[in-house]
Amino acid sequence: MIEEAQLLEQLKSKTHKNKAFKVLLELYKERLYWHIRGIVKSHDDADDVLQNTFIKIFKNIDNFKGDSKLFSWMYRIATNESITFLNKKANRLKISNEEVQQLAINNLTSDVYFEGDAIQLKLQKAIATLPEKQQLVFNMKYFEDLKYKDMSEILETSEGALKASYHIAVKKIEAYLTQN
Repeated sequence: MIEEAQLLEQLKSKTHKNKAFKVLLELYKERLYWHIRGIVKSHDDADDVLQNTFIKIFKNIDNFKGDSKLFSWMYRIATNESITFLNKKANRLKISNEEVQQLAINNLTSDVYFEGDAIQLKLQKAIATLPEKQQLVFNMKYFEDLKYKDMSEILETSEGALKASYHIAVKKIEAYLTQN
């Protein structure tokens, strides 16, 4: 497998950029898709946001300074693109972000790409009740099994704050699941 430093060098090279970007796509598109899908819920919306994410990565790769891992930088872009997408959708529909989340959850059962059962749907409903930051932290830890160190780079927050957010999110989800 190609080393990140070598891939980054090729991405910043005029002659190798397109070929290197195809490698980058193959390496990360599925992981980024599922990260985005966890935020926006809908397959079609996740595809749109993923496309926008990779366009932004392609256009801004020369600005990547290497202060974090390339993976963390791309996840941060995907996270920000997802949140921007939800905010724009809320503004367009003239509803709150919470209502956009609830709408997405309600539409999950009609999404042909959703393979979950009643329990998974209930879990998604519980997650949707969390504040945005707790949703992100819970999804990244529970579903993506990211380390707090990586999450800290992606979300630009301390590991301690992330651990606290995750713990609080788990307690809220447990409470939701036992009440409903």
